[in-house]
Amino acid sequence: MIIFNFSQLTDYILNNYSNLTSDIKSICSKCGVDYNDLTLIAVSKTFPSSDIKRLFDFGHKDFGENKVQELIQKNLELKNPDINWHLIGHLQTNKVKYIIDFVHLIHSVDSLKLALEIQKRASAISKVKNILVQVNISNEISKSGVNPSELKKLVKEISYFENIKVIGLMTIGSLTNERNIIRKNFKDMKNLYDELLIDNSDFKYLSMGMSSDFDIAIEEGANMLRIGSSIFGNRNYKL
Repeated sequence: MIIFNFSQLTDYILNNYSNLTSDIKSICSKCGVDYNDLTLIAVSKTFPSSDIKRLFDFGHKDFGENKVQELIQKNLELKNPDINWHLIGHLQTNKVKYIIDFVHLIHSVDSLKLALEIQKRASAISKVKNILVQVNISNEISKSGVNPSELKKLVKEISYFENIKVIGLMTIGSLTNERNIIRKNFKDMKNLYDELLIDNSDFKYLSMGMSSDFDIAIEEGANMLRIGSSIFGNRNYKL
């Protein structure tokens, strides 16, 4: 277990961030991908608001949280309207009302019921909310996400809502060390994305890839990455 004081920790984070972006640029160069077309979300779950502020001051604006309560708390602590908050974890319908007015992008919409609640809450404040539809591409019981066979139907149903805009898809690769399996997941997701892109002009994001597999994700067509530990470190550290 590594123990940092504050100055060590922040320097550690910024060093990690610089190394990560350098690695991403290198992968993009090899794949013929424009680095500027990628959106990197720093997944700040369990880390203090001071770390987010440090990285924001360094020039990064997109931060992801898994839990609604933690997202609310950090938004209140930082009071920074220029931060783009991403809700990347499972969202219960009864918690939509707490984040609808400030969340930048909801990644985890996987049911018509949840979409209906987002529509209701967004309409009440006269806003159009951007969302991604989460797909359980690996068909793992432990994961949230719509089954690939139901994806097209769900996207079409949500497209009729006036206060929601579906701007892409999100997935999590298989929980395995077999990188060929993860690659197949991401390749299948890119195929689904391309199929839906034909009829969905608002589509612009394919969110997939985390610390352990972002290289594969970039190679297979992701343009939004959700990376936590490669930036902030092991979540078992103590201040």
